Amino acid sequence: MSGYCDIAPGHPVHGPYHDHEYGVPTRDEAALFERLVLEINQAGLSWETILKKRDGFRRAYDGFEVNRVAAYGDDDRARLLADAGIIRNRLKVNAAIHNAQVIRGLRDSHGGFAEWLDAHVIHDGQPRDKTAWVKLFGKTFRFTGGEIVGEFLMSLGYLPGAHREDCPAHARIAQLRPVWMRLRD
Repeated sequence: MSGYCDIAPGHPVHGPYHDHEYGVPTRDEAALFERLVLEINQAGLSWETILKKRDGFRRAYDGFEVNRVAAYGDDDRARLLADAGIIRNRLKVNAAIHNAQVIRGLRDSHGGFAEWLDAHVIHDGQPRDKTAWVKLFGKTFRFTGGEIVGEFLMSLGYLPGAHREDCPAHARIAQLRPVWMRLRD
């Protein structure tokens, strides 16, 4: 996403995300879940809109604590759909709750969300490409089309392309050896 490297640095909303999160690997379940929910909610909207509402999402979704969100019922759905601090879209709200339930289940099957991602990095003896990731996510999660999955995985270092090679953020991230770099070697 070389264009992001052109507009984000120094921008009051995009800058901190670009410089300190985009492309940076994380294993933290709440951070992974947050990123997935934010990417899903960005569909059809600007990333700036989502970043501006990020604190609202954190409040509305209990800090992205998977167990709490997975247990949401009808009252929570109604609360979320009435919350002007987030994107009030029924499909996106239902996807967040469903996906929290899936992530909770991944603890039993794989040890957690990060471990599930790691277990699927290789596909048919090769690093899994975006198309294969999209297919896998489509069978596992809700509201996870190609753009959402691609951005989610790029934002976490599973797929390349978050930053241009001459971007200072790229150099910082390279020191962390994200998955896509390890697979390339």
